[in-house]
Amino acid sequence: MKFIKSGGGNFVFHVGKREKRLLFEVLKLYPLLPTAHHRLSETAGAEPAAESQKLLAEALAQRKQENKRQLRAMLKGGERFQETNGAYRLTLTAPQMEWLLQVLNDIRLGCWLLLGEPDEKKGRHMTLTQENTRHYAAMEFCGYFQVTLLEALDRQT
Repeated sequence: MKFIKSGGGNFVFHVGKREKRLLFEVLKLYPLLPTAHHRLSETAGAEPAAESQKLLAEALAQRKQENKRQLRAMLKGGERFQETNGAYRLTLTAPQMEWLLQVLNDIRLGCWLLLGEPDEKKGRHMTLTQENTRHYAAMEFCGYFQVTLLEALDRQT
């Protein structure tokens, strides 16, 4: 994926056919991050915190349902991806990019959790197996797309 240009509130990217297929396969993993992973601050009192945590979980569940609906529309509709010379042009608005970044981050963080929260600096190494290779590849691919989207936003500012 390569950022091409921005203008009129839109960002245009060049996406190869394989990249598009990979992106769609990775997006099918959403939602991957458990709602329970999101925690409120520990500074609140015990009873109000429990109620607030419940409200947070409900709001996140609603947001994930809306994201899933938007993802289904993106995966079924071809209006964002215009085929050109064996590849695609992906056009996104800034809010669409923010939304896609959130979805990709959910998948990336969810994969990281499923892989056992590897961190070489802390000595938590990861061993690739047939079972976890898919999540490792999805985590890396999400990072690749996120960097490209963030760089495009950075060029705009």
